[in-house]
Amino acid sequence: MKLFGKQAEPESGHDKPKEVKQILEEQIDASLKEFNRSTTGLFMSAFTAGLEIGFSILLMGTIFTMFGSEMDPTTLKLVLAMCYPLGFIFVIIGRSELFTEHTALAILPVLDGSVSLKNFFTLWGLVYSGNLLGGFLFGLLISKIGPAVGFIHQNAFYHLAHELIEYRWDVILLSALLAGWMMGLLGWLVTSAQETISRILLIAMVTTIIGVAGLHHCIVGSIEVFTGMITSSEITYLDYLHFQFWATVGNAIGGCVFVAILKFSHVRLKK
Repeated sequence: MKLFGKQAEPESGHDKPKEVKQILEEQIDASLKEFNRSTTGLFMSAFTAGLEIGFSILLMGTIFTMFGSEMDPTTLKLVLAMCYPLGFIFVIIGRSELFTEHTALAILPVLDGSVSLKNFFTLWGLVYSGNLLGGFLFGLLISKIGPAVGFIHQNAFYHLAHELIEYRWDVILLSALLAGWMMGLLGWLVTSAQETISRILLIAMVTTIIGVAGLHHCIVGSIEVFTGMITSSEITYLDYLHFQFWATVGNAIGGCVFVAILKFSHVRLKK
């Protein structure tokens, strides 16, 4: 058969979809590389991710400032959700370390028996603290620069934060569980994808859903609530701690249990 005058070539191995066992092996190999990195290098990569993911909040805050008063609430929520993937694309395609990716990724070598629980929690601690510190710094920057230049008003920070904190602990926990589940699946799908464009589309699709649904993400949400706290007296540090604790627990459960453990068990039982 000819296509546009050229002989059609057989499908190459590179174009074939990956087997589930291959995806698991690649995820374990990628995770082991992170465990073998220096603590300084790992922390700095996580710190960078905390900075980079803040660009989602910068874009959302700017769009809210420009169009918030002109759109009905439903349209505004949809438009802001479409801004949500930006920071994730910077982080995941740029290969910085994000905690909600590691909730699923880092536990796979533990399940495989290659890494101890002590090393697992050490890696989690480094990535989590690096993400938070990078996010705090980015939050400080945009909370000062945004209102001063005029591209983000302070009420934008309050709006983004208020959307996350006005819930009971169990609602935040379950919402974050779904977000962590989706982020774990995203890591699995990105490993399965063969091309950068495919990976960007996957990141955009999954994180837009998280944004539209208003699910709680402990790193992006940390920046949102933190900037709301430092720019508005109506949001307290107790609001921040309430959100951050339950969002972190939910994200961790979602990634570890509903992705890593289930996928690992499925592949191993398939043998």
